[in-house]
Amino acid sequence: MLPETLQTQLAHHNITDFSEVALREALEARVPTYTLIRLADWPARRWKCRYRLMMGDGMYDAQSVPEAYARGLLAALTSPEKNT
Repeated sequence: MLPETLQTQLAHHNITDFSEVALREALEARVPTYTLIRLADWPARRWKCRYRLMMGDGMYDAQSVPEAYARGLLAALTSPEKNT
């Protein structure tokens, strides 16, 4: 489940399907390449996240895969010139 703030921000960009597949496809349509990493236990405790999405020069930490895709997608939507 995505945090409500992320859902609201994505809805402003007409993205209303918050499933993992829909978010991944939307991200892939806007970003040429990204890397999603599932963190091991000790880094997850240290950084308080389970997943890290790296895209361009940005890193987006999340608790779930859909949240990671949503954070990356939101970054791509708000500043597309940085991620292409």
